[in-house]
Amino acid sequence: MAEKLLVVEDSKAIARVIQKIGESLNYEVTVAGSMAELKDILEDNVDFFVATIDYSLPDAPNGEAIEYVLSHHIPGVVMTGVMDDVTRQKILAQPVIDYIPKENGQAYMYLKRILYWQRKNNKISVLVVDDSRSARLHIADLLKRRNFTVHIAENGIEALEVLEKHPSIKMVVTDLEMPEMDGIELTNEIRRRFNRDLLAIIGVSGAEYGSNTARFIKNGADDFLRKPFCPEEFYCRITQNIENLANIEQIQKVAFTDYLTELPNRRAFFQQAEGCITRYRSKQAEFCLVMMDIDFFKKVNDTYGHNAGDHVLKMLALYLRKHFGTGLIARLGGEEFAVLIEGQSKQQLCAKLNDFRKEISEKTITYEKDAINFTISIGVVFNSTELLAKQMSLADEALYFAKENGRNQIKVADTL
Repeated sequence: MAEKLLVVEDSKAIARVIQKIGESLNYEVTVAGSMAELKDILEDNVDFFVATIDYSLPDAPNGEAIEYVLSHHIPGVVMTGVMDDVTRQKILAQPVIDYIPKENGQAYMYLKRILYWQRKNNKISVLVVDDSRSARLHIADLLKRRNFTVHIAENGIEALEVLEKHPSIKMVVTDLEMPEMDGIELTNEIRRRFNRDLLAIIGVSGAEYGSNTARFIKNGADDFLRKPFCPEEFYCRITQNIENLANIEQIQKVAFTDYLTELPNRRAFFQQAEGCITRYRSKQAEFCLVMMDIDFFKKVNDTYGHNAGDHVLKMLALYLRKHFGTGLIARLGGEEFAVLIEGQSKQQLCAKLNDFRKEISEKTITYEKDAINFTISIGVVFNSTELLAKQMSLADEALYFAKENGRNQIKVADTL
């Protein structure tokens, strides 16, 4: 179900722009062009996820709409063409998400970022570390306005305990001056455990001397704020660092995902497989490494076309997820796939592999007007103590044997 966006704006042209932005983000948009319309709307429906609020309306010229929307517990972003300091302070004195001056087109790009992250932030946890209760609560309140999940700690030692309990934390905002373990020590310790692509750190300090920025950054922080800071700067820094993490995650996803099947690719398989095998061995689980490919795949491409061949690869990926979804699955390239799974016994794992092979051989894949049948050959090595590269080689040799001796079969590698 789409989240609801309330647009309070007397300019029809601006309201249309904001409406288009909201709809592009899959919001259900309602527009109020005056204070009177706003009251009528909220009398019947207050179930809005967020609102954009024009500071000056014909029948509410001095920001009255802001207080009215907030009184209905609807988070609000203020859009204003009024730029003086008195108005700015009046807006920021209220618990708004942010305010945006209507200066140019960038204002609407910034609004789009806010509306996008307002929906995403509830899945992101932030840890606030400060020995001052009032400072902790202030920062936590600012973060909650932006819909983050917030955890708090009074010092560095407690912060490390919270991080252990809540691996979903993506950002730490830490003060410098704290008892037991200060912000610099905490930052250093966090960086020993978490890389920059996993967690962002923002240092905060009210100290007068200017070296704290450099100290935090040199010890692994991503950003720095000097107390007292204004909410605008705080939100800009928070959003920028969250976006940086998201961009890194997206780059890594592209780098480690097969574009066609959306399975992990060869690089991802080699990166993750060693860890999986270590876990299997530590709990003394039975496991196997599997290499498989489609029999006579060139014939599929030659007969039905490469688009049909791509469709077959996608369908095979779906069946792999269905049968081995709890394991590690990857497309190594072309029509070749790898699977790493654990089970209760060697016999159970063999049965799973054979069930998969059999289902594939009995299925007919429809593509446009064509009905396509295909089979797979499988090579497998069980519970090997060899290095990953050697296991892959053994499974590949078994796969080659299966293909040379009839195809549509499973061959277990010969191991000592």
